[in-house]
Amino acid sequence: MEKDRLRSGFWISAQVRLCDQAFIPVAVLHKGDPDAGAILLKLNRLAEGCEVLTQVRNIDGTLAWMRGTGETLVNEEEADAYIGRQRGRDPDLWVLEIEDPNCRYDLDREII
Repeated sequence: MEKDRLRSGFWISAQVRLCDQAFIPVAVLHKGDPDAGAILLKLNRLAEGCEVLTQVRNIDGTLAWMRGTGETLVNEEEADAYIGRQRGRDPDLWVLEIEDPNCRYDLDREII
């Protein structure tokens, strides 16, 4: 298991800066616990749809991403409904939306 995990607020700030530098629109939709809040990424592909990734740990304990909304893109309403349900369960959750129709944003972890 990773003992030197980045604090959630710091990771979010870094992603916002990286997106800003690459001219990728980004917004923090919900601020969670600055130290250890879970993170959801809403990757908005605009006309194609959205996918929501949730931060998880893989079998060996390292951080990874999982598609919370399934393997295919969903419309924005479905993505927002999923996010709303997750926020209802976890008030310390961070939600970061990235508008990236050209798939230029690079994830920092694998998708499992």
